[in-house]
Amino acid sequence: MSSSTKPYIITEYGGFVRGEQALDGYQCLKESIFNDLELFILANNSKTGTEAVELLSLSARRGGHKIITAKNYVGVITMKDGTVIEILPKIYGNISKTDGKDEIEITKNIFHEMLRTLKDVPFKDFNASNLKTYRMNILEIFISMFASEVMVLVKQGLKSFYNTVEENERFLKGKLDVPQNIRHNYIHKERFYIRYDEWSVNRPENRLLKATLHFLRKRTRDDRNRLTISHLLTFFDGVDVSTDYDTDFSKCAADRGTSHYKKALLWCGIFLRGNSFTAFAGSEVATALLFPMEKIFESYVAAKLRSVVPSGTELRTQDVRHSLFDRPAKKFKLRPDIVLTKGDDTIAVMDTKWKILKNTSNYGISQDDMYQMYAYGKKYNANKVILLYPQPASLRDTNISFSSNDNVNVEVLFVDLLDLLRSNENVKTIMEKVHGQIN
Repeated sequence: MSSSTKPYIITEYGGFVRGEQALDGYQCLKESIFNDLELFILANNSKTGTEAVELLSLSARRGGHKIITAKNYVGVITMKDGTVIEILPKIYGNISKTDGKDEIEITKNIFHEMLRTLKDVPFKDFNASNLKTYRMNILEIFISMFASEVMVLVKQGLKSFYNTVEENERFLKGKLDVPQNIRHNYIHKERFYIRYDEWSVNRPENRLLKATLHFLRKRTRDDRNRLTISHLLTFFDGVDVSTDYDTDFSKCAADRGTSHYKKALLWCGIFLRGNSFTAFAGSEVATALLFPMEKIFESYVAAKLRSVVPSGTELRTQDVRHSLFDRPAKKFKLRPDIVLTKGDDTIAVMDTKWKILKNTSNYGISQDDMYQMYAYGKKYNANKVILLYPQPASLRDTNISFSSNDNVNVEVLFVDLLDLLRSNENVKTIMEKVHGQIN
């Protein structure tokens, strides 16, 4: 059983009101927690970057209500007092119960599948089905993933190496370092300045693992994770806790002998240095593991399409072959998310958009996005220009397309995330519409 209290759960663009007086569309948040979260926002807004504005916004309403609203980042924020705030993708609230699972469980399962497609992340091959993920917040799931990787390493045996030791001793061992012995022992003839190689487990990779285990033991609120970490630390006797992360990361040997450490060290970089996630300042926040949903959706769709791309067809991501202008030099690079080519023929140019469309004027499609798609159509001379959105429940079986008199046609297709959780049928259908019949 977990000792953690139930987390506060909101979706993108959901938020909190301070205190116990409810406000439509916003959850009540304990005043002390709200104040700490407000300080966290202000600490980031004081920096020159704009990421904090994209993460959380602070506003006021009539009646003196202060509002904190999530933006387009999802993940988990753990406060110093142990309070956990989960921000889920906005598919939560757009799906109904299925297979005996509720919205939160389904949303988390979809989210985990999407995360596995990101580049340079350590959870690509992790099978989260063994975890009751809907009962665990995102941080605890990641801690469990890291602990599983370390458990594999300790079962294989932690890597050791010959470490050169220099000491001034009363006994002779290894090799006498004559210049240093003269320098240090000119008077103390009873001592020997020696150098020898010691077979040691205290190498930088293991120091980083131990530092991460200590770091996470203080932050986990899950009893199972805490017990697992305590058990793992018993295998690290003789290993120092890293105190200089950058130096130890720079010393990690990228060789065949330590290749099995790769995933675990990626996790170390995530937890100790914020790699692969967005790091935010704030003394009131213990951990903030946050992801921009635009990038996650783009990565997920590209990975799914790549899995069904026909033979002889190439799928490129973030293609930069064309610019908006060519003279006097190429300026204003175009960068479509996905380009399908076959030989010299551009089959399709596609952009992914993390937005739930509605049956309103222009369906909520941004005019700036359409300008961008028009430019793609002109510069790539593609057979098809496609916008890909997550499937909204309100627009099933709806066909959306736009055409201009100068032969630019833009089609809107939908990615059914719930269907992709079960099979690849939806993405096969998309590929057939874009490319034609596939095997």
